[in-house]
Amino acid sequence: MIIATDIIKRFGSLNALYGVSLRFSKGECIALLGPNGSGKTTLIKSILGMVVPDSGTLHFNGESIEGKWLYREQIGYMPQIGRYPENMTIANVMNMMKDLRKSPDKHLDEELIESFGLNNLLNKKMRTLSGGTTQKVSASLAFLFNPSVLILDEPTAGLDPLSSEILKQKILKEKQNGKLVIITSHVLSELDDLVTQVAYMQEGSLVFHKTLATLKEETGQRKLSAAITTIMNLQNHE
Repeated sequence: MIIATDIIKRFGSLNALYGVSLRFSKGECIALLGPNGSGKTTLIKSILGMVVPDSGTLHFNGESIEGKWLYREQIGYMPQIGRYPENMTIANVMNMMKDLRKSPDKHLDEELIESFGLNNLLNKKMRTLSGGTTQKVSASLAFLFNPSVLILDEPTAGLDPLSSEILKQKILKEKQNGKLVIITSHVLSELDDLVTQVAYMQEGSLVFHKTLATLKEETGQRKLSAAITTIMNLQNHE
């Protein structure tokens, strides 16, 4: 569904991405992991068309994304920090996005709006919202247009335990519906029950891309965090 081939992106002397090749398929929930500055955000922005690679190719559903933008209608993106017009209400933001996307109401997925209780807060202005509630708005918008691909950047950051569980169950549901879900997170304990594959990046390069089952089998670990630590320790000693 998404194929990146030999992606290179430099910002001055910094190699943000250096020969990254990945293949993401439908029905998978993929953890895109790595330390700060590893290139995860640059890769995501390249997939979204917000960053243009210096070389390499990106294909979405078999077609190059170069010079194209309509494919982005099939992607729901939840940024790590959502920024919205402060004087707008939640309802204003939702309606603005509906107008921009011109999606018929019958195709909308408003499950998270209801599950998070946002339908009772629609007249609240964005500037009055807590960080957690803003996260709920961002999550709801990512799922709203029923996209075939979901890219979620630190999705549970700032969410209370109940809201975090609601979002995790929604992610599992959409994965089972055949959608591709890509998640970046530093809270690895929250990913154990969600992800099917792990792609780990460091210093702009892909270190490994494995199924979660393979990663656990190779390391003898049951938890993702322990498996990541084990495999990185092994590679550092090679």
